[in-house]
Amino acid sequence: MGKPSSPSASKATTDSVSMRTNPGESSRENYNNSNDFDIPEISVDDLPPNYSEAASLLPPTLAPPTGVPAVATKPVVEDATCFENTGGQFWIAKSLEHPARLESHIRQLAITPPRPYINLVGTHTESKRNGKGKTESTTVVDFDVSVELTPYLYSDAQYRKSWFNLRTVENGEKAKRGTILKQRAPGLNQNIELGETPKPTLQEWCHRYGASHAGLKVFALQRRMVGFDEEYIKKLLRTMVNNTNYRGHLKVELVTKSSLVECYNEAKINHWRLTKWIQTLFMLTLLFIFTWPYLWLRTKRWEVVIAEWPFSRMAEGGGREYVSISEEQWYNLWARPIYKAVIERRQAVLDQSDLRRAQDPEPAFDTGNSTVDGTLGLFRASVNAMNEVNRHLGWGEDC
Repeated sequence: MGKPSSPSASKATTDSVSMRTNPGESSRENYNNSNDFDIPEISVDDLPPNYSEAASLLPPTLAPPTGVPAVATKPVVEDATCFENTGGQFWIAKSLEHPARLESHIRQLAITPPRPYINLVGTHTESKRNGKGKTESTTVVDFDVSVELTPYLYSDAQYRKSWFNLRTVENGEKAKRGTILKQRAPGLNQNIELGETPKPTLQEWCHRYGASHAGLKVFALQRRMVGFDEEYIKKLLRTMVNNTNYRGHLKVELVTKSSLVECYNEAKINHWRLTKWIQTLFMLTLLFIFTWPYLWLRTKRWEVVIAEWPFSRMAEGGGREYVSISEEQWYNLWARPIYKAVIERRQAVLDQSDLRRAQDPEPAFDTGNSTVDGTLGLFRASVNAMNEVNRHLGWGEDC
């Protein structure tokens, strides 16, 4: 354990950009207003495994401890049709209109975490004249780099230990409660509760959904990462990229995949609305202009269940405690590979192999042929020199 130093804001920014900040050192001045806050030093080998690799690391003779959710798998519903995309899953099944089966289905799906990514995209516009003398503009992607945050939602990804919490919406929280528009629970007026009625449980919401006679209805589960200082990380990453003298259009955002699960009642219209080729046809023919208002007005929605996956939470004594690592530690670990990927103009999702390569010195070429080794070394030196020139003169501007 090493206490972080308290450099000035300008020095912290400079160190972040030049990639001289060591893993485990604080990059925020006076974090949590406490000079006694210790940030543990973390090496690459201490990182949690990728989410997709965690299941394969579990020995076949061992099982997760009692009370720990098993490795999340896709539930089996015999009469269901399931549609999937990067945003989530969409189920249609007559059996899921039964309250007990719907509740069990939602609980199974809730133990699968959301897939949050920090995404950096840099673009610039190139304008050229075509053969007819007209100017055409083309958007060029300079880099598109992402890092997944899912492993840091577990204290032990191998055994699925986390602070996962499944809850229903509060009475004073605006949500679609079998309605078209968001609203608070009956008996509430401008956030002032007139009674002390407890909020409905998941079981009660499932019974309300099953009892509804609406022709088109949907019960939704939302998966959320909470307790993550998104704006702080965005600010650090923007500063890092801007200090490479990048002059293009930079977008830094938190993108969450697998964040939504919707269970529709059995109806032909629901099958049609989720079929990809029908969606494409209606978009191309502009029929969605007429069908979208119809579906919006006809469909009753229950958006009342939330699976929260904390990155951090408030500690009993004040301040925050983290399920795995803090935002500072995450940035100190990933700043180098992100910086390197931006300079190299990559379009990729970074993983632990990128983290290792960024911390290791560049290997010497050893092909067995001195001429080839010399040529490769000269090429790499040329690329590095071009990157340094870009940093001083600027790169990625519109032209």
